[in-house]
Amino acid sequence: MQITIIAGARPNFMKIAPIIEAITKKKQQGHEITYQLVHTGQHYDKNLSGTFFEELNIPFPDVNLEVKSGTQAEQTAALMIGFEKHLEQHTCDLVVVVGDVTSTMACAIVAKKAGIDVAHIEAGIRSGDMNMPEEINRIVTDSLTDYFFTTSSYANENLRKLGVSDKKIFFVGNVMIDTLLKNESRLVKPPVWDALKLEAKKYMVMTLHRPSNVDEEEQLKGLITQLVELSKDFPIIFPVHPRTKKLLEGLNLNFDNLHYIEPLGYLHFNYLVKNAFAVLTDSGGITEETTVMNVPCITLRDSTERPETCEIGTNVLVGSDSDKIKEAFAVLLSGKWKKGSIPELWDGHAAERIVDEIAGIYNL
Repeated sequence: MQITIIAGARPNFMKIAPIIEAITKKKQQGHEITYQLVHTGQHYDKNLSGTFFEELNIPFPDVNLEVKSGTQAEQTAALMIGFEKHLEQHTCDLVVVVGDVTSTMACAIVAKKAGIDVAHIEAGIRSGDMNMPEEINRIVTDSLTDYFFTTSSYANENLRKLGVSDKKIFFVGNVMIDTLLKNESRLVKPPVWDALKLEAKKYMVMTLHRPSNVDEEEQLKGLITQLVELSKDFPIIFPVHPRTKKLLEGLNLNFDNLHYIEPLGYLHFNYLVKNAFAVLTDSGGITEETTVMNVPCITLRDSTERPETCEIGTNVLVGSDSDKIKEAFAVLLSGKWKKGSIPELWDGHAAERIVDEIAGIYNL
């Protein structure tokens, strides 16, 4: 059996690493299963993607479609054209897509039009917010998917509401947590630690990249100013996404305790997160990692596709509501932040379950 695995943007690499490892083990056990890895090139900044192959021991891709950036339409079109050409020359039995980036949706469309089965890892998650490009990607991908691999009971229920048969839903857990647990002992202190004389639980980490937060200058300026003021004397370490960097230039947001740094690789970034007093973010994936590492997380979004991180984990959703942000900081600084727990099957073995299920589906 030939599987084609799609990876396009930074979050994908964390999710495919354990899947590739599980396929390799299955093959070593005598099962007739192999894979090819297609990197769409949706992200190609060395720190945003290149280092992930080295750090997470992912084999370098069999092909890079080198799509790179563009408008949503330009990127989607280039992805579809590039992947269609690839499939014409390298057919397969199953295309595996992960997450909810543009590559996920575009390659799922191409695969189905080519008559190839699609498996979606992280299927069924929904924010309910159609202003998020990722929500559109999720809906389109799940409308075409043959086999749905889910991270939570919430995702299972979302799929059932759409009429998906239980026979096609496989509750397997969270592959990103597979990667985190495998690499937790390998996390590496980044240079900024010594440069700023950081101490464990005495600083915060911030990430911002969503259009709702960073596309409007006054909104971004007001948000960062409030977060800095509420953080008191805590240093805030802010690895700046390329998208955000462009907007910050010229805003003159200079504060003694706000430290802009370049994007970090996986091992450096998660070292900072694990040892942080709290994380301020608009990323969905980071809320999963903070939940598992038991780090307080304030999410600067009005909706989340990962409600388990709020209801079970350490995450609180505040959006851009000034009062909610103040309230969250008051709880945080009083030492009364909720103690979360780890969602079901976030145990480091999701990828093994996925590959076992695929082997069963295809009678390997």
